[in-house]
Amino acid sequence: MNELIDTHSAGAASSRRAFLKSAAAVAGTGLLYGCASTSVKTAALPAAAPVPVPPPVAVAVEQATPARVAPRGVRPELFQRALAALEQHGSRIRQQDRIAIADFSMASSRLRFHLIDLHSGLTRSLLVAHGIGSDPSHTGTLQRFSNEVGSEATCEGAFLAANYYVGQHHMSQRLIGLDATNNNALDRAIVIHAAWYSNPDMIAKHGKLGRSQGCFAVGQQDLEKVFSLLGEGRMIYASI
Repeated sequence: MNELIDTHSAGAASSRRAFLKSAAAVAGTGLLYGCASTSVKTAALPAAAPVPVPPPVAVAVEQATPARVAPRGVRPELFQRALAALEQHGSRIRQQDRIAIADFSMASSRLRFHLIDLHSGLTRSLLVAHGIGSDPSHTGTLQRFSNEVGSEATCEGAFLAANYYVGQHHMSQRLIGLDATNNNALDRAIVIHAAWYSNPDMIAKHGKLGRSQGCFAVGQQDLEKVFSLLGEGRMIYASI
């Protein structure tokens, strides 16, 4: 799948090891940050007459702020709405350095699930399926959102990426809906998980992905990337 661009059934223990290995790999991409300090030794000055010390000078320090320009490949209007949602729900989203945006205006054959570093602008875009109830005729394009229990449809709005668990679809991540349009997500078991019908070979065979029951189903080779880059406590924004 796409590399980062500048604009910006194993058991639970095995899944955890794979997750940690993926997180370590991502540290090399520039999406995980670290810093180092350097100490410099200076020779003592020889004895001399006292030198007047100049008064302190105020120095302006530029604070790092999230990027406000949409990364390449992400619709600017959708990106701005995602930032507005991040600000609106900021008190519930403890990690605000990265977000995910699902652009369901695009067909399922497109790379429409964007994982964005808001400080560097680096972005990774992946395939993601939408729900059966959102596309009953299986056109490959989302026709509607629904928050109703039993609808098997994708729901719209801001989600909090919560905890991981091992369930029907193996390693998965729970999502908490933060808006009136998706506040049944937890009760509906709307989660992130991997699925064979979201693999790239579906595009070659059928011209579109299969459909989920409303979950964010990504390709089987992409799940660890999503978990490593999104993690817990960050926001997903889904809309058209």
